[in-house]
This record gives sequence, structure tokens and C-alpha cells, in this order.
Amino acid sequence: MTRIDINADLGESYGAFQVGEDEKLLEVISSANIACGFHAGDYNVMDSTIQLAKEKGVAIGAHPGFPDLFGFGRRDMSMSPEEIYRAMIYQLGAISGYCRVHDVQLSHVKPHGALYNMAAKQKEVAEAIAKAVYDFDSSLILYGLCNSLLLDEGKRLGLRVAAEAFADRTYTDEGLLTPRSHDHAVLTTKEEIEKQVLNMVEYGKVTTSSGKNIDLNPDTICFHGDGLSAFDHAGHMKRVLEEKGITVQSVGE
Repeated sequence: MTRIDINADLGESYGAFQVGEDEKLLEVISSANIACGFHAGDYNVMDSTIQLAKEKGVAIGAHPGFPDLFGFGRRDMSMSPEEIYRAMIYQLGAISGYCRVHDVQLSHVKPHGALYNMAAKQKEVAEAIAKAVYDFDSSLILYGLCNSLLLDEGKRLGLRVAAEAFADRTYTDEGLLTPRSHDHAVLTTKEEIEKQVLNMVEYGKVTTSSGKNIDLNPDTICFHGDGLSAFDHAGHMKRVLEEKGITVQSVGE
């Protein structure tokens, strides 16, 4: 039986700033990656998002990023591997505290934005992140881009890893995400997203921006929670997958 996890990045509001449709998305996803206060989120949002995810039976994951609120964690930062390791531990500690008081398990870790993209192709960054996850709790599942160095480092340490693909992002011929600064980096219609996701889940392929078909075998599909139509697209895709007999459930189930 084919199965796939649908995840979304949530808890990215902070203070008076509201981002995304978290409560609605929790109705249709199987895993939530919750911001830990560095690139987005705060103690109020982290706490309430964890409570909502628990109520909906959605797997809870940490979504640590660079300390860059103004850039939403999507700008590269020059941090040493030691700094990245410590920043990871700091953020994992924060979200784990809220999970503990709400008596719910932290299931996985997915880096955010620029940190995620750097870990896909820079060995020192991948090593620092994987080691932080392993040292903090070796039972956590490490999410990373399909065929990335981050997954390789996680496996090397003995972590369980989940290969991630993106429903609404286009790909380069190297299997990396097309930079957001480029045209056509983001898919915006249901038709485009449905075609790409089904190609990934059913055939293990993705068509790159240049038209090349490359191998991509995801365990989990991400919908960006800050997207304008994230709930609409994720809900539609879940219905399509289930109609095809594909089970939507978290990686840890």
C-alpha cells in the first residue's frame, strides 16, 4: 500500500503579525513543522500551535532556522558549524519544553529556509544539524531535501530520515529547489501542483524547470503554510491522493 506524509510549516506568526492558515491546515496535513522563535514564531504561538496539533492528532516537529526575523530565515547567514549546532539545540530545547507540558511527543526536525537549503549541499552545515538532532534526541526523525547531504549525514549517524519534496516549488536539474529569486520558482495552480505531486508519489520522478525528468522518491510532501492558497491546495491534494488509494499519514506512524 502506497503511503505519503503531508507536512506544512506552521507557527510562523509572532506578536501582532499573523502568518498562514494554521488552524485550517491542521485539518488536512499529517505532520506540522512548528517554528521555534528564531526565523518566526514566539512563545505564545509555539504553545498554541502545539496544543492545536495535539487536538488534531497531527505529528509535531521542530522547524528551527537562522536567527533572522526580518528575512524570515530565507537569507543565508555566515555561522560556524559550532554556532549552527548550538542554535539548533537552543530551538529544540524551546519546542520540547512546550511538548513536555502538553504531554505530547516531538516526532521530527526539519530545518527552515536558508538553513535547510545550505544543509542540502554544504557538508559542514549538514553535519552540524544532524549532530545536534542526534545529541538532543536520537529517536527524532530528520527531514531533509530528497537526495541531499543532510539526509546522508543523518543516516551516517544512525538517525531515521525522511526524504522531503515540495508540492509548490520547482526543481533544478541537480534536484535542488529553484531559488525564489528566479522566475517560475513557485507553482501556483492546483493543476500544476497535482501533476507534480502525483508524478513524485506514483512514479518517483519530478520534471525540472528545464523539462528534464529526474528521480525523486519522497517520504513526505511539503505545502508552505505561508502560501496564499496553502489550505486549498493541501486539502485538494489530500483528496486526490486518497481517491487513488494512497494513505496520508505521518512518517512516524
